[in-house]
Amino acid sequence: MSWVFDATPLIYLAKADRLDVIEALDEPRLVPEAVHREVVTTGVEQGYDDARRIERAVEGGLLEVVAVDTDDSPVATRLARHPGLSDANVAVLACAAARDAVAVMDESAGRSAAEVEGVETRGTAYFVLAAVRDGALSTAEGRKTIDAMIDHGWYVAPDVYTKIVGKLESLGD
Repeated sequence: MSWVFDATPLIYLAKADRLDVIEALDEPRLVPEAVHREVVTTGVEQGYDDARRIERAVEGGLLEVVAVDTDDSPVATRLARHPGLSDANVAVLACAAARDAVAVMDESAGRSAAEVEGVETRGTAYFVLAAVRDGALSTAEGRKTIDAMIDHGWYVAPDVYTKIVGKLESLGD
């Protein structure tokens, strides 16, 4: 299975210094050029540590940057008219649709558009929970990761946070 990453999951996993939770995923782990420009190119220019961590993940082969042709994509054409989606969101969804991949994104507008287009999605918390489930992180490390992402500005509704914590506790050590 292929994975196509949007900006938010990369940024907040990097801010929590936990990009390693995606190592267990099947390859390819893709980042559209539009997302790379937004997250890495601009982020490094502005001095963000998380941007440098993502850049190192690309350089180390954890993530692969790919070109996405949105001009000939019917999905991209439809989604380009969606007011809640950025060019990077459209590139993620077009890439995922073209490759029958999972789009990794948190924003509700993107996830809703993905559902309409028949594109499977996963959010950032999924990877932390999977790492705990698979034994790559302890329950405490998973909770610390979620809390660190929130401390750095990752938004999660209180009821969803409660569900995440409950799921972490049910996975136990």
